[in-house]
Amino acid sequence: MHAFDVLGDPVRRRIMELLADGEMSSGAVSEVVREEFGISQPGVSQHLKVLRENGFATVRPEGARRLYAVNSEPLRDIDAWLDRFRRFWTPHLDALSTEVARGKRERRLREGSGQ
Repeated sequence: MHAFDVLGDPVRRRIMELLADGEMSSGAVSEVVREEFGISQPGVSQHLKVLRENGFATVRPEGARRLYAVNSEPLRDIDAWLDRFRRFWTPHLDALSTEVARGKRERRLREGSGQ
């Protein structure tokens, strides 16, 4: 399955967002996803399985629990693919950064002169 097919599903994207904050048990992931999407625990397990089988998530047993975490390797592949498109937004972000810095400098000058 292609990376964008895996992450094209909003439930799997949400699971990845949850895991980006740190390792989570399958039960904790299921609880959040069931509440937000109304999906059954077996349904959430299927999404976790897709993420695991496609390399986006790792799992390790800890007693009776299964702990999931993000595997960054496929994300690096996506980042490399996106690299060819960065030219569309990088100049805009650079210009924004320049304007923010200019505004901060002007504010410091105004505050320093007592105005």
